[in-house]
Amino acid sequence: MQGITKLLTISMMTAALSGCWLDDDNSTTPAPTPEPEPPAPVSSYVRITHAVSDAPKVNILANDSILAELENVDYQVSSPWITLDEGKYTIQVDAQLPMNTQTPVIGPAELTFAGDKTYDILAVGTVATIEPLIIENDFSQVTAGNARVQIVHGAANAPMVDIYVTAPGDDLSSAQALATLSFKEHTAQVEVSAGDYQVRITPAGSQDVVFDSGTVSLSDGLDAMVTATDNVGAGTSPVTLLLSTAESSSLIWDADAGAHLRVVHGVADGPAVDVLVNNNSTPAAPGLDGVAFLQQSGYLPLADGDYLIDVAADADNSVVVIDDAPLMLEQGAIYTAIAHNNLANIALGVLVDTPRPLATAAKVRIVHASPNAGRVDIYVTDSDDISNASAAFSDIPFSSPELANTGYVELAEGRYYVTVTPAGSKEPAIGPLALDLMAGQAFTAVALDATGGGLPPQVLLLDDSQP
Repeated sequence: MQGITKLLTISMMTAALSGCWLDDDNSTTPAPTPEPEPPAPVSSYVRITHAVSDAPKVNILANDSILAELENVDYQVSSPWITLDEGKYTIQVDAQLPMNTQTPVIGPAELTFAGDKTYDILAVGTVATIEPLIIENDFSQVTAGNARVQIVHGAANAPMVDIYVTAPGDDLSSAQALATLSFKEHTAQVEVSAGDYQVRITPAGSQDVVFDSGTVSLSDGLDAMVTATDNVGAGTSPVTLLLSTAESSSLIWDADAGAHLRVVHGVADGPAVDVLVNNNSTPAAPGLDGVAFLQQSGYLPLADGDYLIDVAADADNSVVVIDDAPLMLEQGAIYTAIAHNNLANIALGVLVDTPRPLATAAKVRIVHASPNAGRVDIYVTDSDDISNASAAFSDIPFSSPELANTGYVELAEGRYYVTVTPAGSKEPAIGPLALDLMAGQAFTAVALDATGGGLPPQVLLLDDSQP
């Protein structure tokens, strides 16, 4: 009996399972066909370059938002490559103006970026003529053992030029120009064997060299854009080359650019002095001979490199008040060295100057070099009354040898008053000093002790616009 029961049970289960398989139209919903996966987005690669020499720092926007943290982008700077999905973007470049305001200088413009393409977007021209220069290339890898370079004429103030790329030291008379370019023109991407090269630029049709890179090493796999930009640093060459790679950008200076140095006598109780370089017995330039308090040398061209500076009494060079002060001058840079403090504690403070003129503003820097003034507040106002004004810079100490300073402050054209007070006071120690400023100017105002030493302090105004 038990065997019959087991047999009936197995038969019933088999019948039930068979019904499930055979009657699936009525009892089971088929699994849906999966939707095909959308194709992965194809990437475009975008790089932005600020090549407008008289324009302020800029913000770069895409679709109304800051693109890849590109805020306060300065002249002669390129972004790294920015990876974007292919498609349409609204691109805008906003200039930073005084009083923390911005204004569009390029765009908004709708641009379409295709996949597997690279786009270099350069802001070129002057503030009055600024425009985008867009260079499109296919995305590809550099051949092993090679470097790839594309050259762009982005210097608005330079004429048509011939560009020579040779082995270092090759005779230019037997060389052929790689390209002849006018402003906004560029070469195709060119691959060359990795190694050392020399880039020389001449006016078109001439072999008078106006830019010489010296030896430049192009590494294996380098993929770079080289843009000729207007020179705003030291040297007499009209251009400086901007080397833009996937990760960053840097400058290639003319080999003879050197540096510019201005020396200021700011020691109120000190005698007239000679400034001696590398222990030479005579000053390196007339501007460094017999410099008296409140006098300055003007900008002097010097080779870049390391120096030792001596400051000796003009009447007797055996009386040395600053002995072997180290000074390092970088290629293309501009400096102001200020001998300051009391004679008993004399020191040499060195400031890096950035006097690049702006079409949108004047630039003013204030330096505290008055040891007897103590901590000060600095007011920059549009009237000579500071009673209800807030200090632009508060509680600035005197420090040595590194001098406290405001850095360059950009101001719109107009009349301003600079007033210096003891910290926390509205009683003027210096000023109100009226300044009539025009766009393109750059000044450094140095607060110094009274002639002979002590108070009241006074201001020495230096014109930084003529390096």
